[in-house]
Amino acid sequence: MRPVLECARNGEVHVKDMRKYVAEYFKFTDEQLRIRIPSGKQPLYANRAHWAKTYLVKAGLLEATRRGYFTITERGKEVLATPGIELNSKYLNNFEEFVEFYDRPNGTTEQNQGVEIVAESTSLTPEEELRMAYERVRNSLQNDILQRVRKVDPSFFEQIIVDLLLAMGYGGATENAGRTLGRTGDNGVDGVIDQDPLGVDQVYLQAKRYDQGNTIGPGAIRDFFGSLNLHKAQKGIFITTSDFTASAKDTAANLGTRIVLINGNELANLMYKYNVGCRTEEELHLKDIDEEYFEGGG
Repeated sequence: MRPVLECARNGEVHVKDMRKYVAEYFKFTDEQLRIRIPSGKQPLYANRAHWAKTYLVKAGLLEATRRGYFTITERGKEVLATPGIELNSKYLNNFEEFVEFYDRPNGTTEQNQGVEIVAESTSLTPEEELRMAYERVRNSLQNDILQRVRKVDPSFFEQIIVDLLLAMGYGGATENAGRTLGRTGDNGVDGVIDQDPLGVDQVYLQAKRYDQGNTIGPGAIRDFFGSLNLHKAQKGIFITTSDFTASAKDTAANLGTRIVLINGNELANLMYKYNVGCRTEEELHLKDIDEEYFEGGG
């Protein structure tokens, strides 16, 4: 926030010059300047600089003059002239305008509410806080999914695996492309996906519903490889709710047949991504100003 405020100390400045000033102030390397926010749409340093400007405007230390330009206010000049100020979100809580800006959007009027929100994290932008909250929700749900899957009966677990592969696009538009093979199995195979209507190209599945810590070793991989050979198959997917040992991964990598290994965490992630065992409750859209739209607005 300090370099963003300082860059306007001599008058009106454009946001492009602000970004340049910030980069020079922190002596960012070319590698650091190339780091982008998760969406990939904007450099991280520029995103944080723009949020800093927004905060300073809301606190009355900066003032927007025209599109893309801003200048320092008398309040901002006083802050720069006062030694010892640590200019951050916590400090901006001293200004009523900033607290009001940061209040929860549900109509509440408690004066300390904005202070509590900002105090939670003084170094993150609202975008970053939102993404972190999303990650916490997603991780919690994926953990719940995995725990649920570990408790279902074996036949339902095999059906879950087939449903997941179909949801991921395996089988294409072929009707009844995926199926489990029942309790008897089929020479060590738990399910199969037909990649074409005649079933010429097939993907065979092995599913092991194990508790955490009960890892899959190389012997199980070799057994699955033998089953694939019996079917003259070239594609196999081995899925477990636990994990694979390092030697099991090496065995799968060294066998001639293509065998993909999916552990419990990866399984939960895929089920989340393709809405198998979960559903979308609410969608939040993160939007930003369309600068191009306002280009001709004067």
